[in-house]
Amino acid sequence: MCSAIVGWAHSKFGKLADETVESLVVDVASRAMADAGIEAKDVDEIVLGHFNAGFSPQDFTASLVLQADSGLRFKPTTRVENACATGSAAVHQGLKSIAAKAARIVLVVGVEQMTKTPVPEIGQNLLKASYLPEDGETPAGFAGVFGKIADLYFQRHGDQSDALAKIAAKNHQNGVANPFAQMRKDLGYEFCRAESDKNPFVAGPLKRTDCSLVSDGAAALVLADTTTALGMKKAVAVRGGAHVQDFLPMSKRDIVQFEGCAEAWRRALAGANLTLDDLSFVETHDCFTIAELIEYEAMGLAPQGQGARVLEEGTTYMDGKLPVNPSGGLKAKGHPIGATGVSMHVVSAMQLAGEAGDMQVKGAEMGGVFNMGGAAVANYVSILQALK
Repeated sequence: MCSAIVGWAHSKFGKLADETVESLVVDVASRAMADAGIEAKDVDEIVLGHFNAGFSPQDFTASLVLQADSGLRFKPTTRVENACATGSAAVHQGLKSIAAKAARIVLVVGVEQMTKTPVPEIGQNLLKASYLPEDGETPAGFAGVFGKIADLYFQRHGDQSDALAKIAAKNHQNGVANPFAQMRKDLGYEFCRAESDKNPFVAGPLKRTDCSLVSDGAAALVLADTTTALGMKKAVAVRGGAHVQDFLPMSKRDIVQFEGCAEAWRRALAGANLTLDDLSFVETHDCFTIAELIEYEAMGLAPQGQGARVLEEGTTYMDGKLPVNPSGGLKAKGHPIGATGVSMHVVSAMQLAGEAGDMQVKGAEMGGVFNMGGAAVANYVSILQALK
C-alpha cells in the first residue's frame, strides 16, 4: 500500500448538451484539486482517460487538463486508453508513477462526451472495442456482442431472464439515491422483466433495461503517496490492485467465464492479503446485466452457472452481505466510456470516507472496483480501504 485517494470530483452523468469535453475536464480537475486541498503547483503528473473513438472532434486531449489552472502548465501529462476500462487505466497509471517514486501527487481525470454523436455512429464507435474480423458486422453493435454472450450463457446454464431483470431493477433502485446518476428512477422488477414498447428486445435475450446508457460526463481524483496522504484532510488507501489483459477475439477463450476478470480478482485480493469476505461493497462493470451476472461468478461469489443464486439469496442488494453497485452502476449512473473507471473509484472513495449520502453503505470499510474494457479483455481490479 503506497498510494491513497485524497480528493475527488464528479460531474452529473447524462445528456449534457451545454458541456464540451474541455469544460467537463476543467470542472472536475479544478474541483478535485480543491477537494484535496492542493494547488496546481503541488501536482507532479497528470493522467487523462479519454476513449473518444470518434465521439469528440477534438482529439489529442491530454493538455486540456492544463486549462483548469495555469499552474499545471509544463506538468507531464498523458492520455491513456483501454476501451471501457480507460478510466481505470488512468488511475492505475497514476498508481504506477507513485509506486515508482516518479511522482508524489498525481491528478487523474476521466471524460467522455457521447450524446452529440449521431445514433448510428455511436454503435459503430463502440463496436471498435470488439475484434472486428469476427464481430465487425454484428447487428446492434456492442449490445449485439453481449447479446451473443447472453445467448451462450443461456444455452449452457438455462434461461436467466429473471436474474437479469433482478440486476437491472436492483441497480435502478440504487441509482435513485445517486445525485450523479443519469437515470434516477426505480423501474421495478416487473417492468425490467417484461418485454414492452418501452422495454423492447435489443439483442438476443437482452432488453433495453439490460443495457447501460449512452452518456456524457467526467470524474477526477487526486492520488498521493501514503506519507503525503497521512497529512491530508482525508485519505482512502489503494490497498491492492491488478490489471489483466486477455485475448481480444472471443473465439480464443470461453467467453461465458470472464477468465480475465477472475484472474484480476485473484491477483488483487491475494496481493492485498484479503478475501471477498473482507469487502463491504463492490462497484462492478455492468455495461450489460449479463456482465454483472457473470462477474458474480468470476469474482467468486458463486460457482459457474449459479450467479442467479446470489440474487435469490439477496447477497448483492443494499441490505445484503456484499452490496454490488450501490451507485446504481453503469446501468443507472450512465457509462461515459473514458470517465467510467474514474467514476467507480470516486464513488467507492466516497463510500469509504462516509461521504456517499443517500447511497451510503452502512459501516463501509473496504471496497472493491472492477472495470473492464471490451468483452472482459481489459480487466482492472482495485481494493480500497479507508485510511483516515
